[in-house]
Amino acid sequence: MIKRGKKVWVGFDLGGTKMMATVYDDAFRAKASAKAKTPVNAGPKAVLARIRETIAEALQEAKVPPSALAGIGVGCPGVLDLDAGVILEAPNLGWKRVPLRALLVSWFRCPVALANDVDAGTYGEYRFGAGKGARTLVGVFPGTGIGGGCVYAGKLLRGKTGSAMEIGHLPIREHGRLCGCGKRGCLEALAGRLAISAEVAQAAFRGEAPYVAANAGSDLKKMKSGLLAKAVKAGDVAVERIIRDAMRLMGRAIGGVVNLLAPDVVVLGGGLVEAMPRLALEEVRIGLKETAMTTLAKQVKVVEADLGDDATTLGAAALAADAAKK
Repeated sequence: MIKRGKKVWVGFDLGGTKMMATVYDDAFRAKASAKAKTPVNAGPKAVLARIRETIAEALQEAKVPPSALAGIGVGCPGVLDLDAGVILEAPNLGWKRVPLRALLVSWFRCPVALANDVDAGTYGEYRFGAGKGARTLVGVFPGTGIGGGCVYAGKLLRGKTGSAMEIGHLPIREHGRLCGCGKRGCLEALAGRLAISAEVAQAAFRGEAPYVAANAGSDLKKMKSGLLAKAVKAGDVAVERIIRDAMRLMGRAIGGVVNLLAPDVVVLGGGLVEAMPRLALEEVRIGLKETAMTTLAKQVKVVEADLGDDATTLGAAALAADAAKK
């Protein structure tokens, strides 16, 4: 329970198929959390109602009234207008121009800060996790796509109105595979989990990945990070080679980012890294050394993220607290 008169912060993660709200005290110690499934194909009203309910549930679990809220930070997927607090487009949610900040302010009567969900996770790792104490940190989170964020000298890099660091859409291969963004040859189209799974499915079809063939066939929906990790452990050599090639390519792209920003820490997170941290870090480090300038490659550390699912909520809450100080 929070003592009377004390203020709390809520960090909210809207990414993926699930949402999570966590209540933090002034020292960013978690007091309570609430999770819910994100309604699929239900429209903005249903998702917004679930967001409101989940935050209210977390506050109830923490035994604090909404009046104790000092602020809410939200990590959101999609394209954001950070200044207006509007989600311009979130394809996974079916949203266009949703004024999320204004809605949350009207419901909970407190300041609200919005951030890209990967930016919030990167900031969480910078403040409280694997990048604590860094001057400049780059976060890379390979999942279905590949998300990126950067904290430069204590501040998140951002564009004029939206987020920056779309590392998944760096052009890697001329006339390469078509990416979901509409361009060809993006890193995400070559090294994201969906790209990896597509190659693994072909290997299974050819009889080169017996564990995958027995447990998933050629069904891309079943090829989650955990199954890929089990396939490697079970001896599917083709699967390991495909994943290593993708991680090496991602490392080469990160090496280019290192040349531009000279970070002291690169944090790798996301489901694929969590499932196979040793393999992922090994190949990324090799790829980075192939493209980064020698001096810069020597000064940067490539580490696994510490905070897991809490990175986005912690980072979002901290960003809300930072905004309140301005």
